[in-house]
Amino acid sequence: MDVFALFEGRVTDALIASFPELADNRELLARVVVEPPRDAAHGDLSTNAAMVVAKPLGKNPREVAAAISERFAGDADVASVEIAGPGFINFRLQQSVWHKVLSSIAELGDDFGRADVGQGEKVNVEYVSANPTGPMHVGHTRGAVYGDALASLLAYAGYDVSKEYYINDAGSQVDTLARSAFLRYREALGETIEIPAGFYPGDYLIPVGQALVEEFGNRLLDKPEEAWLAPVKQHVLAAMLELIRADLKKLNIEHEVFFSEKTLHGPGGEIEKTLAWLREEGLVYEGRLEPPKGKLPDDWEDREQTLFRATQFGDDVDRALVKSDGSYTYFAADIAYHRNKVLRGFTTLIDVLGADHAGYAKRIEAAVKAVSGGKASADVRFCQLVKLLRNGEPVKMSKRSGDLVTLADVVEEVGVDATRFMMLFRRNDAPLDFDFALVKEQSKDNPVFYVQYAHARTFSIFRNAARDLPALDTCESALAGADLSLLSTADEIELIRLLGSWPRQVAAAARAHEPHRLAFYLHELAAQFHAFWGKGKEDPSLRFVNDDDPKLTLARLALVDGVRRVLGSGLDLLGVSAPQELS
Repeated sequence: MDVFALFEGRVTDALIASFPELADNRELLARVVVEPPRDAAHGDLSTNAAMVVAKPLGKNPREVAAAISERFAGDADVASVEIAGPGFINFRLQQSVWHKVLSSIAELGDDFGRADVGQGEKVNVEYVSANPTGPMHVGHTRGAVYGDALASLLAYAGYDVSKEYYINDAGSQVDTLARSAFLRYREALGETIEIPAGFYPGDYLIPVGQALVEEFGNRLLDKPEEAWLAPVKQHVLAAMLELIRADLKKLNIEHEVFFSEKTLHGPGGEIEKTLAWLREEGLVYEGRLEPPKGKLPDDWEDREQTLFRATQFGDDVDRALVKSDGSYTYFAADIAYHRNKVLRGFTTLIDVLGADHAGYAKRIEAAVKAVSGGKASADVRFCQLVKLLRNGEPVKMSKRSGDLVTLADVVEEVGVDATRFMMLFRRNDAPLDFDFALVKEQSKDNPVFYVQYAHARTFSIFRNAARDLPALDTCESALAGADLSLLSTADEIELIRLLGSWPRQVAAAARAHEPHRLAFYLHELAAQFHAFWGKGKEDPSLRFVNDDDPKLTLARLALVDGVRRVLGSGLDLLGVSAPQELS
């Protein structure tokens, strides 16, 4: 039971009944929302309906609000209706509504909150997509967790989701990786090597060099680079992808599709086909670009070149597709790749990128509009940097120097649960401080412990009930039959009200592509639950288990079970375990 969706429907019905001319204006009615009032003292629900429709109706918002309010005079679920400010309508609901919410949680179980806002729309979530030049580091970890949680959230909200990893295996960095691995191959054969600046010096290439010896012996030593580069590149790429998959598995992340950039290139490849299509559509021309403002980049060339009409689709400038040497730009590959996604039937394309790609959003959005004829949209999400702290000191990392903090290092030290939850306990586009000491602390200051402890506490309460009231039946059917009307205190109703907002939180987070909202909600629910438990220590009448009142105990256990189910569902969506007890 989604109280907010239920009343959005009722408010819309009341609007149409009062003003029949609105019946066909679905776009206007879609702007009507029902949400919690900013101040809980104003009621349970609030709607902007009167202010949305007043101007099109040519009426005063409070006049419209009065007409809507009259329609709820006989509604058995509504205790009172008040008009506030410029025309907000605030509802106070009967306690029986919240009891129905709790019954709905018991009935639906893990499906309470599951939505169909996506209505089966095909969504591609491409995330991590790090260059396959080494193990995942902590910067990749944030994008990996965000993308994975977002994919789970969207699937739960009714979208048809595909999780994809784009392998950047066509750039010069892969040649540098192969040359670095060849040095390790020579080292494995007994040579003393020196790794030049710009190569990859990490120890993770040592076993690659040893594996090359096992495969080729010393046969590559006397060959020129053009002879050994291709086989070494193939070998090291396979090894790096295996390493990346293993790293992601440590976070319980598995992609369904690994898409190779190399497949876009070459005669008859996707890039060539896409450029031909763009030319047919009149979206490519030969011209000159204005020089960028400020200091000119080292690779700036003032020349006539092949340009994509990106500004026609909302970008700031048109974009070059072919370099002076005849090779394709990175953006040409990006257009071809996203067209490939569109041709696979996806209508929403979500790219999760690192902060160093901050300027990419408009060009990708323009490309998707162009190649889909406006039928698909792109949402480019950036994950800001993660600052690691250890004993108050920053942990330095540099992939090229080999002195890096890997994803595996973080998971090994603090565990998958803490890693995933803390990566989501802040907006993806805001910088994140990851404090090793905090995330290992068992206190209320550690958000993941605080939420998991709340879930474990629900089981502890049931164990206490079994100990103190051994004759009390607490099976699912017994809890479903509890007299929920006994739940009438302000604390009880407040906790149920928060549980009742879970479906709305899921739908809103899915539409906004913001899984961090779920982490915030779970922390708020845990805090309210812990607070209720704490009041029971001071006031025995508020305890969940009351030896003298089995009926009230059963009703409160139904409330505890509701908290358990919602916490469990939320943690599962975030990819975090929901323990029954904590050591």
